[in-house]
Amino acid sequence: MTEALLKVENLRKRFGGVLATDNLSLAVQPGQIHAVIGPNGAGKTTMIAQLAGALDSDSGRILFDGEDITGLAPPARSRRGIARTFQITSIFHEFTALENVALAVQAHDGHSFRFWRAARDEARLVEPARAALETVGLVDRADITVRNLSHGEHRQLEIAMALATKPKLLLLDEPMAGMGAEESQKMVSILNGLKGDHTILLIEHDMDAVFALADQITVLVYGNAIASGAPDEIRANEEVRTAYLGEEGTAN
Repeated sequence: MTEALLKVENLRKRFGGVLATDNLSLAVQPGQIHAVIGPNGAGKTTMIAQLAGALDSDSGRILFDGEDITGLAPPARSRRGIARTFQITSIFHEFTALENVALAVQAHDGHSFRFWRAARDEARLVEPARAALETVGLVDRADITVRNLSHGEHRQLEIAMALATKPKLLLLDEPMAGMGAEESQKMVSILNGLKGDHTILLIEHDMDAVFALADQITVLVYGNAIASGAPDEIRANEEVRTAYLGEEGTAN
């Protein structure tokens, strides 16, 4: 089997009396979409924050591309190829879509945000930015101010901003949050297009999207991985159906 790009070993994070992640272990293979699902409060977003370096872990190890990155700060993890999107978009509404992506490239390269010098005037920033917008289907909206884009386009833009940094691993935290059916289907199509060329760890509540996209699924309950396997295995797992899928009515 191919060596995992990301290996999480016995990760733990406690908030007071609550174990948000409890000896959590999983492995993400290169080129796959690995979904992590679970009820609200299962520890999914805490796990993403630990992987990105936004939260220090109480114990456990995070191995990325053969390196122990457990003690690294978020910028160092980003430079090694980890890019994260959030449940709530983090974009500049007064700038255009192209400028937002160009600024993401600039920040990843270690430069400060020089707002007085338009990022869109620098070819080394604009070229990867435009390519990323094309990947997510937004190149025709490149010059539109972000405040005039739809919610779904905001989510596409955030993924473009992550892709423009040429990551080895995308951490996507509920990319379909707040979307209607048509927007969700468009996002599924975009993410399917990334499969194989990009490795993605996906947190998502939309089970139709999860089962349409994922190569592997890990199920969290109270911070612990109760099952991990291919979609058909997860769908047929009685413990999973009882703990999560059954209560959502989405296992059928």
